[in-house]
Amino acid sequence: MDKIILTIIALTATLQSMSQSSLLGQKVKSLTFYQLPYEYQALEPAIDALTVEIHYTRHHKSYYDNFLKMANELKIANKTLAEVFSKTSDYPAGIRNNGGGYYNHVLYWEILKPGNRKGISTALNDAIIRDLGSFKNLTVQLNDAALKRFGSGWAWLVVDGNGKLIVGSTPNQDNPLMDVSDLKGIPILCIDVWEHAYYLKYQNKRGEYVKNIWELVNWSVVSELYDDAIKSLDDKE
Repeated sequence: MDKIILTIIALTATLQSMSQSSLLGQKVKSLTFYQLPYEYQALEPAIDALTVEIHYTRHHKSYYDNFLKMANELKIANKTLAEVFSKTSDYPAGIRNNGGGYYNHVLYWEILKPGNRKGISTALNDAIIRDLGSFKNLTVQLNDAALKRFGSGWAWLVVDGNGKLIVGSTPNQDNPLMDVSDLKGIPILCIDVWEHAYYLKYQNKRGEYVKNIWELVNWSVVSELYDDAIKSLDDKE
């Protein structure tokens, strides 16, 4: 099993306060639909209330419902989410698409809230400078990954198996925890670039959406995810 997946499984045992982390250690059959931690209008003006409502109640909920249905039909509901991701290639595309869609959106909602960069930890800020050169370089690289992802997909900031921050993207609902993904790592920040995430407000102007989403990044959560990822890697040494 991939080192990153083993690390994530270990990580879930100690991160019950972080929903997206504890989520990975849960058996699929015990998953419940994620509860949005703010009102639909809370992300305005960067993301409008109607987009959040439709995105959450229709798209995200559909991924959840379809994932559980398929997992039960395939008799893999006793596996953890991390275990399913580690062997995504063994399952039909619906598991990959809906399981990824469910998890990816949990992380997306968690790392968004009205805020600013002041919540970033010293450890994460230092790592960004060490691995990416500067905070500005992080935004440039992640924006570039989001804009160059053809069609639908996600842009990611992840911690790789060596504890280094790397930026990349995945197609559709793939994520860096899946064995099918070229980008491997523990996700700590993501940008959804499916059109349903922005089209009502921005139409075809993906660049404006990507630029404005930085106003919403919850750096306290991202910093905690970074710290926990590094700790889990250290524990595996």
